Amino acid sequence: MGEVYQAKDTKLGRDVAIKVLPEEFALDKDRVSRFQREAKLLASLNHPNIAAIYGLEESEGIHFLVMELIEGDTLKDRIKSGPIPVEEALKLALQMAEGLEAAHEKGVIHRDLKPANIKVTPDGKVKILDFGLAKAYVGDQENISLADSPTISAAATQQGVILGTAAYMSPEQARGKPVDRRADIWAFGVVLYEMLTGKAAFSGDDVTDTLAAVIRSEPEWKSLPANLHWRLKEVLERCLEKKARDRYSGISDARVDIKKALADPSGIFAQPISTIESRRNLGSTLFLIGAAVILVGIIVGSVIWNLRPTEVRQVMRSVYELPVDQQLQLFGGPPIDISPDGIRMVYSTREGLYLRSLDELSAKLIPGSDERARTPFFSPDSKSIAYFSQDDQKLKKIAIEGGAPSVLCDIEDFRGGSWVEEDFILYSEGNKGIMKISSSGGAPVTLIEQESEIFFDPQILSDGNSVIYTIGSSAQERIMVKPHKSGEAKELCAGSFPRYLPSGYVVYLDTENNLCAVLFDSERLEAVGEHVSMVQNVRRFAISDSGTLIYTLRAPQEESSKYTLVWVDREGHEKLLEAQPNEYNSPKISPDGKKIAILIGGLGNQDIWIWDIDRKNLTKLTLDETNEVQPVWTADSKRIIYASYHEDASRGGIYWRPADGSGSVEKLISASDRSLMPWSITRDGKTLLIQELVSWTNADIGMISMEGDYERKALLENEFSEAQPTISPDGRWLVYLSSEATGEVMEEEVYIRPFPDVDKGRQQISNGGGNCPLWSPDGKELYYLSSDNYVMAVSVKTEPTLSLGTPEPLFRNTNLGLIFGGGYPWDIHPDGDRFLMIKPPVGEGGATGIIGPREIIIVANWIEELKHRVSVD
Repeated sequence: MGEVYQAKDTKLGRDVAIKVLPEEFALDKDRVSRFQREAKLLASLNHPNIAAIYGLEESEGIHFLVMELIEGDTLKDRIKSGPIPVEEALKLALQMAEGLEAAHEKGVIHRDLKPANIKVTPDGKVKILDFGLAKAYVGDQENISLADSPTISAAATQQGVILGTAAYMSPEQARGKPVDRRADIWAFGVVLYEMLTGKAAFSGDDVTDTLAAVIRSEPEWKSLPANLHWRLKEVLERCLEKKARDRYSGISDARVDIKKALADPSGIFAQPISTIESRRNLGSTLFLIGAAVILVGIIVGSVIWNLRPTEVRQVMRSVYELPVDQQLQLFGGPPIDISPDGIRMVYSTREGLYLRSLDELSAKLIPGSDERARTPFFSPDSKSIAYFSQDDQKLKKIAIEGGAPSVLCDIEDFRGGSWVEEDFILYSEGNKGIMKISSSGGAPVTLIEQESEIFFDPQILSDGNSVIYTIGSSAQERIMVKPHKSGEAKELCAGSFPRYLPSGYVVYLDTENNLCAVLFDSERLEAVGEHVSMVQNVRRFAISDSGTLIYTLRAPQEESSKYTLVWVDREGHEKLLEAQPNEYNSPKISPDGKKIAILIGGLGNQDIWIWDIDRKNLTKLTLDETNEVQPVWTADSKRIIYASYHEDASRGGIYWRPADGSGSVEKLISASDRSLMPWSITRDGKTLLIQELVSWTNADIGMISMEGDYERKALLENEFSEAQPTISPDGRWLVYLSSEATGEVMEEEVYIRPFPDVDKGRQQISNGGGNCPLWSPDGKELYYLSSDNYVMAVSVKTEPTLSLGTPEPLFRNTNLGLIFGGGYPWDIHPDGDRFLMIKPPVGEGGATGIIGPREIIIVANWIEELKHRVSVD
């Protein structure tokens, strides 16, 4: 950026640094204007780990920044002496992360984080320098150090914009692609690696080689300190993922993981698994006797050898945290399983099945597995996995290395299964009973059937004959055991998901979601002794034959479906409405800004209520004991248009009624082959945009004339799923979601088209996933929710032609309530200064936009805990 001088502020009597803008830049009005805008933004970064900017000055045509003067060495100077001790490096990294987090929350990205831009004061305080300032590079330079080498953008003309430093650039920077805060997360990982190893993570003979290493190579992981804590290795791996979407979505996640490692009582270095010594040291006593009397010692030694205490393995606990862009497939059977040998675990996500060896830091997607695979379970040899494909309703199997899955059979209502030693699979199919099929496929055979009951989670016992399973009725779920060839079924206890262990235990979930265990007599098919609660608040679990347990806990938002209503400004500051927490969904603010229409109730019985913003009271509008969804205000704020399922539970139609509750309900339109749902209305009130749900995985967009006979017209009908049509305030532009880019319903992007001539072009707005678009009331901005949970803003110009700005994050929406049933979790007030959002109540914990557990707890040698706590008195 130019030259830096130490100076004295004579007015305030303090030493400062001044950074002078190069003269050639001062002649460029656009560059000076941008420099001024950036300085104003950076001046808002008031954080102890960021070098402060005191002012932007100009004197006789010279532009310069007045900045905080930082004493001390840079990290670059520190690293020259070799690796920084691990604990010190982590404490420095924490401060770096806190500074970056504060900047990212303000929408500022550094883009050139490196050891030379990080100073450490004599008292150990980290200060990040050169934050977010664009740099320029002119002409050729000789003898450039690769650690400081600039990188010129592909779009550079006479003077290239330095996007970063080659050795610390993210792969997307190196490829000349747009960057976001995840570029800083990459650089943070590179700097942390360098602090721990004393060497660069990526290097080469010249800039080109260095960039090639960034894009294609991996750091030398073996250079990390031996026995480094597993969580710290995972931090580095997550920061240095080549694909930005696979990295931490926020630097706060890395900060939290580092704090957890530092707080681990076992220390920042991994501890080897040790053994628990026997309480009775018989060997020592008998050895003394043997030393006194050799003959007796020989005899006693023989006795000791034959009667020596069995080695007790230590119970070891660890946690695997799912990446933020993954979520478990919670619906249906268990989303996790562990191999019989206890070496690997598998879990199901909407992207497919992920496999992780317990001695590795991260899980890898199994190539070829279905994207909505559910309820995976291992083969007896731990080399294959069976699962249920939700997309095509088939039971399949796949090798753990991946490949083309094999179809075993069609299933209408899969309720869990297990793979048996004799090379066949046992599974439950709803109220059809328990079925058996060869692991090579073929025709299923019914083993157990019973009318009016639903079967779950069957497993063959060690005798190869009896079956333990769950049976459900309107009263409760019960664990049953039955010889499938003869004999009556016995009820073991109330509960679900039983798992029998060859060591003689049955482990299950009780009605209070506690993981329980009891000794089990496999000959008499009876429990022996007390049922012992082992772990509370468990959602799902799996246990290997060797006794390794994995489980997930119930997330806070699963315990309660109540949410609050919150005003959120553009900086992310929140103000709670005085409405009590409830089962809110799809808030919609009236055009006059005085009232809010909102859904309240669980799926199957949602009603529309009206919240009066001034009077602060809630009034129920619809009374049907069915679903009313997606309220839309008419342009005059007098009526509510909504979808209702009271005539047909499977095909919703569109209705309206006065918002004050007077008058009667009027049906506008319905269709026999699809559900119709209102979404947005033109400002003149003449046209209603609708979402048409053809199936759970296919939606179209249509429109209804609000004049005359409410004629319906198709707008977008093709092989893609297109939804959430949102009309611009001037009625000329349609924003919507489409699966066109990915082909996947759950991975749509936000698009824009002209309206009503939707075939005259389109532009993609989001990149990497987007949802729930909103227009600003003046039509000059678009907002949407990114896949990694940020509120994104896009500037819009429509004259002389449509021009869209680059999506920029406004703030991270860390507690947005997750909405089911196609609803919206937010709206924007007509004043344009605040959003209305649905969020969990204060104290309800960390919903992150992805429901369900974020951690899989792993307990090695859990069988030892069973032996200690579950026994017969």
